[in-house]
Amino acid sequence: MTLTKFLVAGFLLGVNTLMAADLRLGIIGTDTSHVTAFTKVLNDGTAPDHIGGAKVVAAFKGGSPDVEQSAKRVDGYAKELQEKWSVKMVASIGELCPLVDGILLESIDGRPHLAQFKQAAACGKPVFIDKPLASTFDDALAIARVAREMNIPWFSSSSLRYSEVAQMGNPQMTGAMVWAPGPTEPHHQLELSWYGVHGVEMLYTLFGAGCEEVSLMSSEKEDVATGKWKDGRLGVVHLERPYGKYGAIVFLPEQKIDFRPDMKFSYVPLVKAIVEFMQTRTPAVPNSVTLEMYAFMDAAQKSRAQGGRAVKLLDTGGK
Repeated sequence: MTLTKFLVAGFLLGVNTLMAADLRLGIIGTDTSHVTAFTKVLNDGTAPDHIGGAKVVAAFKGGSPDVEQSAKRVDGYAKELQEKWSVKMVASIGELCPLVDGILLESIDGRPHLAQFKQAAACGKPVFIDKPLASTFDDALAIARVAREMNIPWFSSSSLRYSEVAQMGNPQMTGAMVWAPGPTEPHHQLELSWYGVHGVEMLYTLFGAGCEEVSLMSSEKEDVATGKWKDGRLGVVHLERPYGKYGAIVFLPEQKIDFRPDMKFSYVPLVKAIVEFMQTRTPAVPNSVTLEMYAFMDAAQKSRAQGGRAVKLLDTGGK
């Protein structure tokens, strides 16, 4: 082999090795079952639903002592990550930076997301932000602003976007109704963001962006939000407390419908979208759509406070 061929072969071998290497992912917040579920899909090469291309290698526990679901689970999930999946636990978000190629902001509590995102953005790596993106509409806008200023790719999504609802989209639909669990958490100012975001994401999976106004009626056991889109379509989100099923109905011309009363979902398609995002740095869900969802929930909450009057969505800046 000539020197030239040797050098070329060595270069191609290096490129192929680089391309084949798994991306290293770091977790912020070990207080949700998502961290162990996502890690299993990524790190267990023998699993039938394994997704290659990335592995979770490090994590920062985080946690919110005043949120019971966080305080009760943060240590247990951290222990499972460390002992079962050999994930390195670190003492700060800053310590994740040199260890990872991308970050999963998983804290179950949306309140610290803005502060945690600012620290994660300093790493210069793409960030997936699990639901809820934030506990207030203002914090959601601030996250997007920080990302723009620091040129950090990000996206946020519910796993319900990748459920059967994704198969129901039809350009001829005249309206739709989705239903989902709607429990709330007392520390979250934007109440629907805690769990109702799943239902809102389902509606936006069907309709996309373009909602102009929202009205919401509420009782002890349910919230019903109706959004009016620019093209005149109406979309309804029915949230049941404490918990209920996921489902949807899409209305089509000639009195036809597409009805999915008990919708199943899996984390696997979402994890696949996360890996592709980490590889391409292109959000799987446009940031503008995610921000409009939070404007929708903000308007819905204001409507409730005003007795169900329709409230216009606030401008998100189109980013």
